[in-house]
Amino acid sequence: MRIETEAIHLGHEIDPRTGAIAPPIYLTTTFERDPDGAYPKGYIYSRWDNPNRSSLESAAAGLEKGEAAAAFSSGLAAIAALFQTLAAGDHVVASQDLYHGTTRLLREIYGPWGLEVSFVDATDSEQVAAALRRNTKLIFLETPSNPTLKITDIRKTVEIARSVGARTAFDNTWATPVAQRPLELGADLVVHSTTKYFGGHSDVLSGIVVGKRDDDFFRRLKLIQQIGGAVPSPFDCWLVLRGLQTMPCRVRNQAENARSIAEYLNRHPQVERVYYPGLKSHPGHDVAAGQMSGFGAMLSFQVRGDRQAALAAAAKVRIIKRATSLGGVESLIEHRASIEGPASKTPDNLLRFSVGLENAADLIEDLDNALRV
Repeated sequence: MRIETEAIHLGHEIDPRTGAIAPPIYLTTTFERDPDGAYPKGYIYSRWDNPNRSSLESAAAGLEKGEAAAAFSSGLAAIAALFQTLAAGDHVVASQDLYHGTTRLLREIYGPWGLEVSFVDATDSEQVAAALRRNTKLIFLETPSNPTLKITDIRKTVEIARSVGARTAFDNTWATPVAQRPLELGADLVVHSTTKYFGGHSDVLSGIVVGKRDDDFFRRLKLIQQIGGAVPSPFDCWLVLRGLQTMPCRVRNQAENARSIAEYLNRHPQVERVYYPGLKSHPGHDVAAGQMSGFGAMLSFQVRGDRQAALAAAAKVRIIKRATSLGGVESLIEHRASIEGPASKTPDNLLRFSVGLENAADLIEDLDNALRV
């Protein structure tokens, strides 16, 4: 099946009791046992598993072409659980250009706990290879990266990791399985903040990890999910599964809007630089074209001038909303460095733009008014 068909039907079984097309929400926390103590339906307690969560995990694994998935209460909870599968003294190679929450997790939580981390320019395969150690267990990257949309060659990274027996994990939130499938390129694990494009409506918080193989490593991740309990509610799972059905249509339309806007911004005299891998001028364009079926709906751009110039432009938008997050139907713009804090390496005049489903001409007109001096 093609992804449009998969998105509609994966995880959506006809309710055997009522024949309902839309799945019911199983709000129960516990499930009845048989007189002999067995659980004939396979469910024990909702922290351990729930029919809505099982459906979401099955659908996500199917879309990413993995064997297993584990859903969590947020994208960072999913990433945290992935790092928890490692031991103190293990080594992780991570990208310098990474979601700041992930960077803080590694530096402030798992660093003191004993996890060793090397941050590298992941666009340079030689730097990735040079960072490997005998105790390297995981390479964790984003491509496109947050917020400057750097592109990492997935195939090369996988080859480098295999040379020392390490696993590779890619945060695929920005690309989505509509535009990129790292597992098909050799990666071991994929992470999503399903808050974003999977849910698609800025109304649900959740995350997921998909494994290429349902092996001992992934079963340890599932144990962390089930014992640790950072799981999404049945209603959260239901919302994400519903959003997933329209994700291919939404993402492709949003990406088309993003391409038009990136081209417009690339010509604008008040814009210093545009970060969008769909532009041929982007340094990672050729690599992206070789591993992505589309370039996504996220872009960033630097306003000509300083921090105040960028903030002033963001202050003048009318259709586009000033807010943190991405992947919803509405367009969002944000001065990124101010949320990342004093340690941010993001250019102070950079605005991150999550392109929504509004008419592209309306969005361009809104930006044109905002950039007018």
